[in-house]
Amino acid sequence: MRIGLFATCLGDTLFPEAVKSTAVLLARLGHDVVFPPGQTCCGQMHVNTGYQREPVPLVRNFAEQFGDTSIDAVVMPSASCAGSVRHQHEIVAERYGDAALRAGVATVKAKTYELSELLVDVLGVTRVGAYFPHRVTYHPTCHSLRMLRVGDKPLRLLRAVEEIDLVELPEADACCGFGGTFALKNSETSTAMLQDKMHHISGTKADVCTAGDSSCLMQIGGGLTRIRSGTRTLHLAQILGSTRTAPYALTEAAL
Repeated sequence: MRIGLFATCLGDTLFPEAVKSTAVLLARLGHDVVFPPGQTCCGQMHVNTGYQREPVPLVRNFAEQFGDTSIDAVVMPSASCAGSVRHQHEIVAERYGDAALRAGVATVKAKTYELSELLVDVLGVTRVGAYFPHRVTYHPTCHSLRMLRVGDKPLRLLRAVEEIDLVELPEADACCGFGGTFALKNSETSTAMLQDKMHHISGTKADVCTAGDSSCLMQIGGGLTRIRSGTRTLHLAQILGSTRTAPYALTEAAL
């Protein structure tokens, strides 16, 4: 399968290893991964903040970059961006776009997936040859749960990782408090939500807290670092990309 990889803004600027691991993993599984060089922001942050007309050029560019018929599927290491492409782009195109944009958005929407969706639903795999001999807990992000409804797909992938010690996170479905600009506009509420999340993560005594969104991991990781919990954050793609021959060096991970 020929798969188009969307990096996302956070992946491009702050968490490139999650993007690289996605590409390495899919290539290891025998797929042709392509990276359209003209890709930009998907426009999610504009829509979430109430600016629905402004991201029209971004939505159009996304449809043009990934609408190539030679690309069988589009993947991104982010449930929030996948949710934006599958839901918000259609809203923007219907309200402010032309017929060409609506058609382009519909084409791309039909083949866009978050990583765990692509692996389990499209490629039909849960055992991807991963090796990660560490204690791990999983935080299901809000967009993955409530917008994409990925269910237990990430957990099914993690359970199949060789030598992983996967522990359940109490109150896992509670938000971490990030929510993009929510964490800035409602900082006290965001901090209180984060404190609850950190309390539950610390209770698992996990070496790593993983998730499918770098934005949530940034929120959680910042909090865990400040309290020196000893638990680090790592994107799901990086765990799945780790193998016996090329293991992820946890000791070198940034706290």
